[in-house]
Amino acid sequence: MDIEKIAKAIEADAGESIEGLRESLDEMRRGEFAGETTPEQSLLRAARKSLGLSQARFAELIDTPVATLRDWEQGRFKPPGSALVLCRIALKHPEALLSAA
Repeated sequence: MDIEKIAKAIEADAGESIEGLRESLDEMRRGEFAGETTPEQSLLRAARKSLGLSQARFAELIDTPVATLRDWEQGRFKPPGSALVLCRIALKHPEALLSAA
């Protein structure tokens, strides 16, 4: 399996780079399946990590209880659309989100 070729095809289809994609493909190649991650979970984690923030600090930034953020990141509950929009802003324009906070 050519992981790089597959990753490039997936990212080309998505129109953007996908954090953790190559690692996930490598885990799949090795037969290691840790569970299913939703796009919402991936978006939340990617946004938080791109800002270099802990869950507690990111929750504070988006005015959400940290327990709620944990539930979203762990897939127990689906985050509302407003939280997902903030995550997209964090990924594309981190300075805008940080300066608004």
